[in-house]
Amino acid sequence: MQGFAELFRALDEQRGTNAKVAAMADYFGRVSAADGAWAVYFLSGRRLKRLIGPVQLREWLAQMTGLPAWLVDETHQHVGDLAETVALMLDTPADDGAAPDPGLAHWVETRIQSLRDCDDGQRRAAVTAAWRELDEAGRFLHTKLLTGALRVGVSQTLVERALARASGLPRPVIAHRMMGQWRPEPAFFEGLFDARSGQEDASRPYPFFLAHPLEGDPADALGAIDAWQLEWKWDGIRAQLVRRADAVYLWSRGEALVTDTFPELIEAARALPADTVLDGEILAWRDQVLPFAQLQRRLGRKRVTRRFMNEVPVRLMAYDLLESAGRDRRDDPLQSRRARLEALLEDAEPPLMLSPLIDAPDWATLAARRDESRDRGVEGIMLKGRHTAYATGRPRGPWWKWKISPLTLDVILLYAQPGHGRRANLYTDYSFAVPDGDQLVPIAKAYSGLDDAEIRRLDRWIRRNTRERFGPVRSVEPVQVFELAFEGISPSSRHKSGLALRFPRISRWREDLGPGDADTLDQARALLP
Repeated sequence: MQGFAELFRALDEQRGTNAKVAAMADYFGRVSAADGAWAVYFLSGRRLKRLIGPVQLREWLAQMTGLPAWLVDETHQHVGDLAETVALMLDTPADDGAAPDPGLAHWVETRIQSLRDCDDGQRRAAVTAAWRELDEAGRFLHTKLLTGALRVGVSQTLVERALARASGLPRPVIAHRMMGQWRPEPAFFEGLFDARSGQEDASRPYPFFLAHPLEGDPADALGAIDAWQLEWKWDGIRAQLVRRADAVYLWSRGEALVTDTFPELIEAARALPADTVLDGEILAWRDQVLPFAQLQRRLGRKRVTRRFMNEVPVRLMAYDLLESAGRDRRDDPLQSRRARLEALLEDAEPPLMLSPLIDAPDWATLAARRDESRDRGVEGIMLKGRHTAYATGRPRGPWWKWKISPLTLDVILLYAQPGHGRRANLYTDYSFAVPDGDQLVPIAKAYSGLDDAEIRRLDRWIRRNTRERFGPVRSVEPVQVFELAFEGISPSSRHKSGLALRFPRISRWREDLGPGDADTLDQARALLP
């Protein structure tokens, strides 16, 4: 595990993407297949389920150090991260020429996952033995794995670039092989480096092609409007429908297999020709698109009854054809893929639909159509170059998303708690409220939107103006006003305010406003569609 711990530290310390890619490529080029498979697993954002809770770990840390429990708790609150607390509070073992580190796979499979079948006494003995054996970096990583909290500061794209450099294969090939469900086994890692095309997993989707946000006037940035295919930007779940080998698979953009969640889509897809892959959007739909909150009711259900399917019906709005007759069509120009898609879905019936094109002779007309977005239940307009291939990731230029301006509310800061990683010592996670009569009602949480200087300045203010503490959370004097931006608002029985904001983020710190200038709960309700 030491080699991966050193890589983790290097990635945390490096700021440049090229340096991170180089560090990962070097690691992949010399690591065993077993260790490499687990490294790819963690670097691509996958995590182990939590094995041991923080309360037990702090208790064992107190026993091991001989310090009182309250001091360990206070240290944890000050440091802000349990893994870092463990790493710092224990002495580094002496280098006595012991046997070499057995590797990441051994630690994960033999020393960590085996704890699932142990009682508390056995777990305590195994964990404290590992802490005595590992150095500071190893203890940090080991604790992160135990708690299921490992996050590595690299994107999927950087991991793909590093594997492509180490293997000598094109990044799109690596990206495709990393899609779908796979296990961190040596055969998987070896398959990433296999130069032969081979037979890919029939269920495997393609890497999704993403659009860049378009700011400003498209006429200035994009030239002639007839060079672009224009569509509505649907507010649903991006998905690929894979019809291969007499089976149908439905994948979300987050690489979750959602086949069982939308059985009506699977049944309709059986009428498609074999070896077909569609890209599109899953939408809640009754006569027209329903709010995203309705679609969320379908998510995470192990069993979807016919009654519930009737209550929240869905459609797949298809807008691209990635494979037909077993041929990868991604390198074909968009206008060719669109023509094939139209022919394929010419006689299709709901719940499969063809995403309609927007007819606009000039940019002014398109801007007027964009202003209709919120009334239509969409997020704006997609602009796709007619001659573009279906690429991997988010290259700048071929596809753009021209979204409508977000909704906003002026809200009051009510609670704050520390962040994670490098921001574990700063208060960066905020809860906001709006006035409802003479009380403040929590309405949303937000973790982004302020720059580093503003975060540090707000952190100092929070520490000076704390009213109460609840573990790591502080309530503060309710005087600071922030403008929250969000994509949508819907009723919610799970929130005290009765409202749920979609993708809330801080757009600015309104130091020019006082708490009496904040928007009220009634004003928030008025934004409901």
